[in-house]
Amino acid sequence: MPKKEFILRTTAKRILSEFGENIKLARLRRKLSAEQVAERANISRPTLTSIEKGSPSVSLGHYLMVLHVLGLEKDLLFVAKDDELGRKLQDANLTTKERAPKRD
Repeated sequence: MPKKEFILRTTAKRILSEFGENIKLARLRRKLSAEQVAERANISRPTLTSIEKGSPSVSLGHYLMVLHVLGLEKDLLFVAKDDELGRKLQDANLTTKERAPKRD
């Protein structure tokens, strides 16, 4: 079965690309080779290359394993932490539609 092709908007592509670049820069700042990080994360070197390019086809688990090797895994906890829109909606007390009553 052929791999699915991911269709992402330009903004999402840019975000993933920047995410991958940040991971690569973190690796280089720690003076770790791609081979070392791939081995410690228990992934192949081509998978690490895909992560550093921001590939959407790599699982989040693999991204997390690399972040763990770099000591940055807790950074994922900040994703959606400050949900400004969600808090505004909550503060506005918007209610969701209730289900229609059951018929007898």
